[in-house]
Amino acid sequence: MSLDERTLSALVAVAIFLVVGFPVHEFAHALAAYRLGDGTAKLFGRLTLNPLVHLDPLGSAILAISALAPGGFFIGWAKPTPVNPSMLRGGHRGEALVAAAGPVSNLALAVLAAAVVRVFIALDLAPSPAFEFVGLVVTWFLVINISLFIFNLLPLPPLDGSKVLFAFLPARTVWRVRPLLEQWGFVILLAVMFLPPGGSIGARILGPVFNAIFRLLVGA
Repeated sequence: MSLDERTLSALVAVAIFLVVGFPVHEFAHALAAYRLGDGTAKLFGRLTLNPLVHLDPLGSAILAISALAPGGFFIGWAKPTPVNPSMLRGGHRGEALVAAAGPVSNLALAVLAAAVVRVFIALDLAPSPAFEFVGLVVTWFLVINISLFIFNLLPLPPLDGSKVLFAFLPARTVWRVRPLLEQWGFVILLAVMFLPPGGSIGARILGPVFNAIFRLLVGA
C-alpha cells in the first residue's frame, strides 16, 4: 500500500466520521441527558443527528491532521453537548451516564465496523482493488472509533472520562480535586499526549489498550 492510498483512505474515513461518528457521539450525550430529565440539549437543537449542528471546525481539523500523522491514533472533538447537571436524575451518577454515552456510542460504531471487516476477511475480497480500498476505509473508521472511545474516557477534563471519575469518587475528594483538574486538565492532557517527543506517556499507555480492543473486535 502506497502512502497516497493510506492517506486517501484515512481521509475518506475521517470525512465519513465527521458526518456519522461525531453526530452519533453527541446525539448519544443529548439523548441520555433527555432520558434522565434534562432537556437542555433538545432546547438548543442538539438532540439530532444533523452533523452541521455538532461539528467543531478546530476539532474536525485536528482529526483530519491526525489522519496524516504516523502511528494510527486519532484525536478530535465536536461541539460539547450542553447539559445541566442539576436537572439530571441520579446526581453525579446521572452525569456519569450522560458522559459515558458518547464514548459508548463510538464503541458501538467500532463493533459495527469490525463486523464489516470480518466479512471482508471471511470472503477474501481484498484482491479486488475497489474492495481493498473500501476495506481500508472501513478499517480506518474502526480505528477512529476505538481511538476516540479510549481518548474520551481519559479521566481528565474536559473529556467525558473526568465526569465518570467524579461520579465514583467521595464527595469530599471531588470538592477538592475537581476545580484543580478543571483548571489544569487540558494542560495535563496535552503533556500526557505529546510528551516526551517520540514516545509520549499517552502513547505508551493507550497503545496497548487500543491494540487489545482492536484484536478483540477484529479477531486478528
